[in-house]
Amino acid sequence: METSHARSVALEVICSVVLDKRSLSSIVYHQDDSALTKSLVFGTIRFYHQLNDIVTDLLNHSLEKEDLDIHCLMLLGAYQILYSKVAIHASIYETVNVLNELDKAWAKGLVNAILRQIDRDQEQLKKQVHYSHPTWMVKKIKQSYPDNFEQIFTQNNTQAPMTIRIHPKYTLAEYQQELAECGINADTVSVAPQALVLEKPVSVYDLPDFESGSCYVQDASAQLAAALLEPKNTDIILDACSAPGGKTTHLHELAPKAKIIALDSDLERLERVKQNAQRFDINSIDIVQGNAQQQDWWDGELFDKILLDAPCSATGVIRRHPDIKLLRKPKDIVNLVKLQAQILDNLWQMLKPGGTLLYATCSVLKAENEFQIANFLNDRNDASEIKIDLDWGIKTSIGRQQLPTHEFDGFYYAKLQKQVE
Repeated sequence: METSHARSVALEVICSVVLDKRSLSSIVYHQDDSALTKSLVFGTIRFYHQLNDIVTDLLNHSLEKEDLDIHCLMLLGAYQILYSKVAIHASIYETVNVLNELDKAWAKGLVNAILRQIDRDQEQLKKQVHYSHPTWMVKKIKQSYPDNFEQIFTQNNTQAPMTIRIHPKYTLAEYQQELAECGINADTVSVAPQALVLEKPVSVYDLPDFESGSCYVQDASAQLAAALLEPKNTDIILDACSAPGGKTTHLHELAPKAKIIALDSDLERLERVKQNAQRFDINSIDIVQGNAQQQDWWDGELFDKILLDAPCSATGVIRRHPDIKLLRKPKDIVNLVKLQAQILDNLWQMLKPGGTLLYATCSVLKAENEFQIANFLNDRNDASEIKIDLDWGIKTSIGRQQLPTHEFDGFYYAKLQKQVE
């Protein structure tokens, strides 16, 4: 009964993403929902495009709109057969039984037949090359990265590691030892001096002293932002688009006496900035609600440093958010590029002459990254690039681009200086 329930809940979430276009991050699981449920959801969504092609090809005709949940159920079954460690007989039997809860027992014969055919064909299916990304994304990434696209697709279809940023009150070796004593193995990352990559994901509450601010869950790529901005205690710093506060708290760790303003348009997400600051016992950050492309929140005081973690397609973190492959559309990229340009132009007016703006995205699309910054520099005579000298990512025409690897999410950074007149 428990395993059938896990699949029923998983199906409900999968339908929410596939049919209702809800994001996985917006879905709240019940505390009783098992790890199996979540792994089934993420796995099915991760390989959705491949699974959908397989199931659609086996169906004689598409299902009626009111029965598309049955189609999603077959995707869930196909995922278990092709990718999970669940025994085949259990994968098929338990998945077919979900139809009882849907009150659609009439479809048992169909679902059973399709899943058994997938089982018979699995050796052949596993040999087929399928990137399991939407066609437009495959085309764009292949075009931009002819030598690296397979690495990007492979990484996007794996589970991301859990990486943490250790508070400077600990040495990395000290905290690594504390983790080891709890049975948690972790490796260091050469370019991110506060980062530890865990061998296996764990609950944050299993991390020593997590609730009293020992560490923050943050990918190694994102951990580079604060150090790249080089915050000083005398600086006035704006962290634009700051929620949920990972980079804000990191800036404070590196320059605890700096004046830091954390800006975000989303009040609910700003609450997370507040909670994270409280967990680290930080009460000196000014948390402000406002749109980064507008100035109605600004008091007119120019900033020494600005961190712009720009709204983006998040194509560099697909392995953490596989629903991006279903929800993101080409027109979204056009709109995002326009919004990024507006924010850049607006925030530049708030930067002191001689000041630094660090532009960041978790995207691998050039339009949002090097092309965006090239256009910005071409349009202005008071901006210049500061070279990023890091053994990280690949040098692009402007800035540096990290493609997804085991240790790093896909990320882009460009560092700009405002000229003194």
